[in-house]
Amino acid sequence: MSPAVGGEMKVYMEKVYFVDTTLRDGEQAPGVAFSVIEKVCIARMLDQLGVSQIEAGVPAMGSPEIEAVAAISRLRLNAVVSTWNRMVIGDIKASLACGVKNTHITLPASDIHIKHKLRKDRFWVIESMRRVVSYAKEHGCNVTVGLEDASRADLDFLIQLAGQARREGASRLRFADTVGMLEPFRTRQVIELLAAEIGIDIEFHGHNDFGMATANTLAAYKGGAKYLSTTINGIGERAGNCSFEEAVAALNHFEKLGLGFDNKLLKQLCYYVGKAAGRATSAVYGPEIVVAN
Repeated sequence: MSPAVGGEMKVYMEKVYFVDTTLRDGEQAPGVAFSVIEKVCIARMLDQLGVSQIEAGVPAMGSPEIEAVAAISRLRLNAVVSTWNRMVIGDIKASLACGVKNTHITLPASDIHIKHKLRKDRFWVIESMRRVVSYAKEHGCNVTVGLEDASRADLDFLIQLAGQARREGASRLRFADTVGMLEPFRTRQVIELLAAEIGIDIEFHGHNDFGMATANTLAAYKGGAKYLSTTINGIGERAGNCSFEEAVAALNHFEKLGLGFDNKLLKQLCYYVGKAAGRATSAVYGPEIVVAN
């Protein structure tokens, strides 16, 4: 860590990794259904752009999702190709059948989800996570664990879950603001607390219900999250996710990171995703301005 202006300590990393979930969470936007060909094209363009990780889909949904994920896996991209899975061994089997061994396993973190959505308890969550993560690791998978609805969860329980995930062999923890209820000051505070306690890399996944997805993502980075989950054009369920373009622009402008993504290619990608999703795209205004260093 290095001291900042006024003596404040910077706890965040300069290096940042983007986890693109356009093909998973982005496709949950109302009315969006990419074809297999469109998913493959989007994955190729994301890889060419230099995105670190592509969350290719949910194989447990069946065909044509399996077809698309398998096709992307066969591309042998530079980007890590991963899948989204529930705490269900059948989900892991479906991912493995697609040739993917980078598995993201999501679990309910808030009592609202555990008790009222699933009618389970915290013990069930911990034991289910141990069983499924253990199965994935035994089959050669790299595992990241997602804390669904983490922004409404008890902080002590989050720390407990994170510690257990680390002991089971998870390489990263995703903090999901599932219903988009955070604001930037609280986001930075809670990510700083987790980063100091859990000893595992943190990814932040923000939703835009209050129009704060980009601000919360920047705050999470400043709090110590070096993995940022975004979508092209900010598409996603309800009000959408954090926009990749906005996150890049914010990090370049406010943090002077100089991330260096190719503006011309990003413009083409934004346009392609917007057209495939049947939505207007900010690319028509020129990402040369939007993401300039």
